[in-house]
Amino acid sequence: MKNSRKQTAESKSNTGILLINLGTPAAPNTREVRAYLRELLSNGRVLDINPLGRWLLLNFLILPFRSRKSANAYRKIWFEDGSPLLVYCQQLKIALAKQFSAEQIPVELGMQCGQPSLKSAVDQLRKEGCDRIIVFPMYPQYASSSYGAAVEDLYKEILHDWNMPQLRIIPPIFSDSRFIEAWAKIGLPFLENKPDHVLFSFHSLPIRHLQKSDHSGNWCKNDGACCLELVNENRNCYSAQCYHTAKLLAAHFDLSAEKWSLSFQSRFGRDEWIKPDTEQHLTELAERGVKRVIVFCPAFVADSLETLEEIGIRADELFRKHGGETLTLVPSLNSHPEWVAALTSIIRQQLAG
Repeated sequence: MKNSRKQTAESKSNTGILLINLGTPAAPNTREVRAYLRELLSNGRVLDINPLGRWLLLNFLILPFRSRKSANAYRKIWFEDGSPLLVYCQQLKIALAKQFSAEQIPVELGMQCGQPSLKSAVDQLRKEGCDRIIVFPMYPQYASSSYGAAVEDLYKEILHDWNMPQLRIIPPIFSDSRFIEAWAKIGLPFLENKPDHVLFSFHSLPIRHLQKSDHSGNWCKNDGACCLELVNENRNCYSAQCYHTAKLLAAHFDLSAEKWSLSFQSRFGRDEWIKPDTEQHLTELAERGVKRVIVFCPAFVADSLETLEEIGIRADELFRKHGGETLTLVPSLNSHPEWVAALTSIIRQQLAG
């Protein structure tokens, strides 16, 4: 009997899987959105200015005006069972847990802002006895404000653990063939009707974030051309990685150069952000006579406010206002079986490493 118990303990896996995403308000109202934005924008990697300036900007400009506006936007896309981002991430967690159930490898989801918190996810893995954690920050392209912030938040969470877990952090998957293939299989049915144009819209960033990522100090020219090809000098550049993802998808769909383009969305404030801006670009496409456009958002692996409301509602209205006829948003990867299979493969590769 003692030997049986010993074998059971030794055979039980000490590995866990941790999914990290940005997070979401607890409810689509001004109070909860304000709390969410305060937590998000207090991060020095997100709003990378001096602490006093960040506090003043946050409390006197952003929170008083943006909270109510964002709450109205959230109400337009809120599901009966909660925020779309949280619902889809939870569904992905459940689907992955089934894939790893035979090995008794637990899967947890932690949000950098809001619930379930990153702390609660790590605590649960601690209770499971996990001393090795495969970590997937759910940001395909590297940005210090997203992927970098997720990794920093995780390190802070385990910093004071007496028994530090071994972390295997999955690198950005912007060019991973499994990631590209999953997007391609989801998007292919939307291209069967031969749209006039395919747009790949990515979350934007302030230009200074790109300049900070230039380790050479002289590559980033802020002219767009320096991002068109992924080379050693711009290997950490978010914009260059976005271009690379878009080019891989366009090639997969066999799109000619004039049939697709790339733009950047979700900008705010007066700083200079990556261009072209999605809203302005869609306006120009419509005014040039483009009637039917398909939009992919490959910076997001789960649908959220930025995809469902900003593109699916506002961008659609803008496009039609300027002469376009239909704008179709391709659903994100969410918990689609192709994505579950792709991510399972990516995680298993890390398990074997």
